[in-house]
Amino acid sequence: MALLYRATLRPTKLELLTSWLPDRPWFRGEGGADAVRVASYRFDDPAGEVGIETILVRFGAGPVHQAPLTYRAAPLDGADAWLVGTLEHSVLGRRWVYDACGDPVYAAALADAILAGTGQAHEYVEVDGRPEQRAPSMEIASEGAGRGAAEVGSLDRVEDGDPTRVVTGSVELSVVRLLGGDDGWGGARLTGTWPGQQTPLPLAYAAPR
Repeated sequence: MALLYRATLRPTKLELLTSWLPDRPWFRGEGGADAVRVASYRFDDPAGEVGIETILVRFGAGPVHQAPLTYRAAPLDGADAWLVGTLEHSVLGRRWVYDACGDPVYAAALADAILAGTGQAHEYVEVDGRPEQRAPSMEIASEGAGRGAAEVGSLDRVEDGDPTRVVTGSVELSVVRLLGGDDGWGGARLTGTWPGQQTPLPLAYAAPR
């Protein structure tokens, strides 16, 4: 489960993405537009240390971009190239925000979601001192699951692009950046639907190595 706080963020996640995403080589948004949230989903970190959230955003009339993020209480060693920025959380303090494709905790969670069908985390919001479950803003599903979880340790390499390829010792992951149709790839994959998009679209793929 993901426990969410009623907190103030400075800058906000969308402000960070508005600054960061247009510099990506695969960005196809409308120039000068701000990021607008379309939907989002979360994964659980079994250790409870890292926040894992994927946000779908659109810039003006451009396509929907998929931005997986991880939130950490301290910098991730060797991941400067994947740092989106830092923000101040009014409850948790400073958080380091990373493009999750460069974070091994995200790779493990994504592999589990696709290959073991673990799904998205249930989100709870603290209201009057007690947690209340929040309805998800989108649905995800695994196709080709049932192969069991892959033991993901360190990342062998990450190739930024669309899709972004994340290669580990046990699994190769492909994260779709621009969502808009079925690219015809086979194998195990994660798909998503959200209000206004009832046909499942591919979000990511996994292939054991």
